[in-house]
This record gives sequence, C-alpha cells and structure tokens, in this order.
Amino acid sequence: MSMSTSTPAPSQADTAARKSSVDWRNYIIYIGLFLAYAICAIFLNDSGFATVENLLNIFRQTAMIAFMAVAVTFVIASAEIDLSVGSVAGLASVTAAMGVAAGGPVAGALAGIGTGVLVGLVNGSLVAFARIPSFLVTLGMMGIALGVAMWITGSAPQPILSPGFNAFFGGGSIGPIPALLIWVVIATIIGAIVMHRTAYGRRVLATGGNEQAAIYSGVRTRRIIFSVLMASSVAASIAGMLYAGRLESGRYQWGSGDELSVIAAVILGGTSLFGGRGAIVGAVIGALLIGVINNGLVLAGLDTSQQNIVRGVIIILAVALARRK
Repeated sequence: MSMSTSTPAPSQADTAARKSSVDWRNYIIYIGLFLAYAICAIFLNDSGFATVENLLNIFRQTAMIAFMAVAVTFVIASAEIDLSVGSVAGLASVTAAMGVAAGGPVAGALAGIGTGVLVGLVNGSLVAFARIPSFLVTLGMMGIALGVAMWITGSAPQPILSPGFNAFFGGGSIGPIPALLIWVVIATIIGAIVMHRTAYGRRVLATGGNEQAAIYSGVRTRRIIFSVLMASSVAASIAGMLYAGRLESGRYQWGSGDELSVIAAVILGGTSLFGGRGAIVGAVIGALLIGVINNGLVLAGLDTSQQNIVRGVIIILAVALARRK
C-alpha cells in the first residue's frame, strides 16, 4: 500500500481570518491625521487651534499643496518624480499677474496655464523621449523657473487688482466654504476617478509597476510618462494662480519649497515611491496632515528653523514607510 502526503487544505476559519486581517499601514495616514489633530487640539486649545476659523485657515494654507499632490501622485505612481512644481507655481503666479495687468483676468488665466503647458512640454519631452532621468530634468527646471520668475519681475511682487480673478482663484468663497476647498475637492474627485476607474489610470500604474511588462502588454509608456509630467506642470501652474488669487499678487516666492511637502504628502498618503501604486485621496489627506502639523507648530511658537526640522522628519518618515510597503 502506497502512502501519499499532501498539504492539508486551509480551514474555513483560517481563510476567514486571512480575509478579515487588516494591514494597518493602509490606514496609517488617517490614523496619523487623527492623532496629530487630537494632540494639537489638546495642547493648543488655548491658542484657538480647534476653532472653525483656524480649521478653514488650515484648508486655505494646504489647498495648493493638496491640489499639486493630486497630479504628482500620477507622476510618482508611474515611477517618475517632479521636483519643479514649487518653482513652476511661483512662475505661473507671476505670469498670471502680468497677464491680468496687461489684458484682464482671462488673459492672466491663459498666461498662467500657458506657463504650465510650456514647462510640461519641456519636462515631458526630455524625460519621455530624450530619456533623461526625471530627477535631473525637473531639478534643472526648478532652477530655471525660479530664475525666470525673478528675472522678468526684477524680484518685485506683481499686484493683481482684478477682484474677479482673485475671487475665482482662491480668494473668494461660497457662503462659508472657501473657493480653495472647492478647487481641491473637484481635483480630488477627478483624480480618483481617472486613477482608479479608467484605462488611463491602469496604464499609469502598469508603467510604474513594470515598464517592460507594460510595453509588452501594449501600453505606450513613453506617452504615459509625457502626459503625467505635463499634467503635473499644468496643476502646478493652477496652484500658482491659486496662490496669486488668495494673496492678490504674483511672487516668485509662492510655492518655494512646496515640492518637498507635495512629495511627502503623496508618499504618506500611500503612493509607492517606486511606482505601481497610487492613492489620490491619501495624498490629499497627507497634505492636510502636513497642514495640521505646520499650523500647530506655528501656534506653539516654534520658529522657522524648528519647523523645517519637523518637515524634514516627516519626509524621512514618508520614505521609510514607502520602503516598508
């Protein structure tokens, strides 16, 4: 009589346990936001942290980061990176302000959007078709955009005297709801639908997950890379106009350093730094988390150098979490 051995089939209890098991890392951004808010609310209660006015102020301060984070999620999910978004936002705020002064609000909006399209065309072409690493291209563009913004304005602020432009791009509100919040909600909905409900989103994830396999599957990965970098630059230009509308002026300083906050928000939100996975809603929550922390640090009386240290810790934490995933 021959004896045969086989691996016993898993019991229904084991299968149910595996199905019901939850990886806490998938929800760490929500846990982090809750804890950060709770801690700030407890220790900064006397400073007015938990008031409605301050909460709306946090939304206003983080809206541009969140808006750019939606687009940068596609870039990072495709295994690329865009370090130029902050400087492009500053340049677009300047060109939009100059456009408003020269031809009115429509001309200003077209000038701002055109700035993003031009930068996206350069970034996308060099990365997708010249095959220069996106890190180097966008790092160079970061300096170019900043230099151009300073050059064409003589480093002077460009006031925007159009109430319509300022109200539409961030300065207005619908009842108690700031216009900036509406911009972010619309961008989040569109980004989430495109990422998770369309063939384009699947191609972006396939490109970032394994580009060669995506090519064999018929995905035109070079076009995907070009398009995500183009979208990132256009989103940065819109964010620049949101800065300009909210603050009623264009300055090269608007958006300075935002690229680090945007990338941290995207990674903290659950997008893989190495491509193949994207989380639009998580990126927006990540931006809000950073905004809560920044606001709490200001109310706590920390100076700029100390705030920069905390932001650096957040970025390191984001990369560490990305590697563990």
